[in-house]
Amino acid sequence: MKKSTDADLAMSKSAVKISLDLLSNPLCEQDQDFLNMVTALDTAMKRMDAFNQEKVNQIQKTVIEPLKKFGSVFPSLNMAVKRREQALQDYRRLQAKVEKYEEKEKTGPVLAKLHQAREELRPVRDDFEAKNKQLLDEMPRFYNSRLDYFQPSFESLIRAQVVYYSEMHQIFGDLTQQLDQPGHPDEQRERENEARLSELRALSIVADD
Repeated sequence: MKKSTDADLAMSKSAVKISLDLLSNPLCEQDQDFLNMVTALDTAMKRMDAFNQEKVNQIQKTVIEPLKKFGSVFPSLNMAVKRREQALQDYRRLQAKVEKYEEKEKTGPVLAKLHQAREELRPVRDDFEAKNKQLLDEMPRFYNSRLDYFQPSFESLIRAQVVYYSEMHQIFGDLTQQLDQPGHPDEQRERENEARLSELRALSIVADD
């Protein structure tokens, strides 16, 4: 999303730069009609850039920042999983110790060590069961909540795009009306441009050697 908004901003800034470069072209001083066309283009590009910036700001607030916050919970989640795994290893180690003494002959010293091992096991087992229960309860809730969290951002992204492209339709529709020459369909413009290009190619300074 960040790459997309950066590309959008770069596009509109480049469009504004193009229109400014055209305005500084000496042709604008020599031809009033050309100046009027470039001025209309410059106004349209600046309007486009302003609406684009507004769209990007909206996406930043309603999509990028919420997703960053959502992503920030994963380190804590991973840490909870690691703590559970560590508790499981401690539990298994002490459980194996208890089972070892249970298998031995029940002498006085063995029974004492068995009692001590069971006492060591009890809090470790309780700790593991608590951590395990927490993950079993909360992981499904976390997983199932991701759509509810993301959907408002997705809807906001769509609304921002709809508003932006509706404005673009209006801006470029207005620009077309200002630049359009009645009775000059696209096919005729293409033929006229080809004719001019042929005239340029016929000049000796651009002729092929």
